[in-house]
Amino acid sequence: MSVTDDVFDPMPEAPEAPTDDMCCGSGCDPCMWDTYNAAVQVYRQQLADWQVREAARQAAAGGSLNMASIDLHFHSTASDGGLPPAEVIRRAAAREASLLALTDHDCTAGLAEARAEALAAGVDFLDGVEISVTWNTRHTVHIVGLGIDPDNAALRAGLQSIRDGRVERARQMGESLARIGIPGVFDGAMRLAANPEMIGRTHFARYLVQSGEVKDVKSVFRKYLTTGKPGYVAHEWATLEDAVGWIRGAGGMAVIAHPGRYDMGRTLIERLVTDFKAAGGEALEVVSGSHSLDDMLRFALVAQKHGLYASAGSDFHAPGEGGRDVGSTTDLPPICLPIWQALAPRIHRAAANVEE
Repeated sequence: MSVTDDVFDPMPEAPEAPTDDMCCGSGCDPCMWDTYNAAVQVYRQQLADWQVREAARQAAAGGSLNMASIDLHFHSTASDGGLPPAEVIRRAAAREASLLALTDHDCTAGLAEARAEALAAGVDFLDGVEISVTWNTRHTVHIVGLGIDPDNAALRAGLQSIRDGRVERARQMGESLARIGIPGVFDGAMRLAANPEMIGRTHFARYLVQSGEVKDVKSVFRKYLTTGKPGYVAHEWATLEDAVGWIRGAGGMAVIAHPGRYDMGRTLIERLVTDFKAAGGEALEVVSGSHSLDDMLRFALVAQKHGLYASAGSDFHAPGEGGRDVGSTTDLPPICLPIWQALAPRIHRAAANVEE
């Protein structure tokens, strides 16, 4: 194994034993657990060395990580993004993107416009979606579908079933905020939703910023729109099994979006990933606009441990709302298997990128 080159052997397989620290009692010499634990330490040291090198590259670049021209997770006004589909694609193309996937929340309405704009700009394109899921009774997680057929009947019906509950939830959010002395928020948020059936918390946040109630979108979420806050209304979204099934049935691959954002410890994340893989999920979003370098390394290891592909997306919503801009992401850690390699047959190729 090499520490100086970004090349890694697979994580060593653990021998069969009750726990990581318990001798199996077989009397082998040398002890298989001693051998395994020594190999794990070497492996972890390699990853630590890679992390140091990556941080040094970040510092040398003036604070920016190595950038990749791939973005497989961002939004448009078809859901809660701030730019129309064609405009967000033009913004990404201007930043020299080479492969894009529009992944609006629970709808595919912007894909045709985005795809046409991308191909005209010479940028390859994947049809995508981000599906809202309720997992383990109380956790909301997002599952990105990449390489989908947006005309698949089961997918369309499933997404419509999710959208049907959004307006009523938004109305309840508005009533909740009115009870604490902030009236008119539902109507204001609806005016900001280009697609009214896709109204969501981001539209509420933007209205509260525009009305001067709160200084920025991030502060709105922290003060009003997360679990336990006065404007938060719980909602039952799709099941994990349904979301992954719709994506796979539409010819796509399912990805757990931004796992570092979820309020889950290591054990719950492991359970989520295990359930996701059992449902047919195939990838983890290792690089995200909300992930730190430590998050990237952590979820690269999780993906490798579970035999999952790795994806990368900015989760861009609108200019000035924080996070990474659309059209580029950070290089995947070198132990990752990029999902776009597996999705090659599903990519819409721009004419200039089609091999003769």
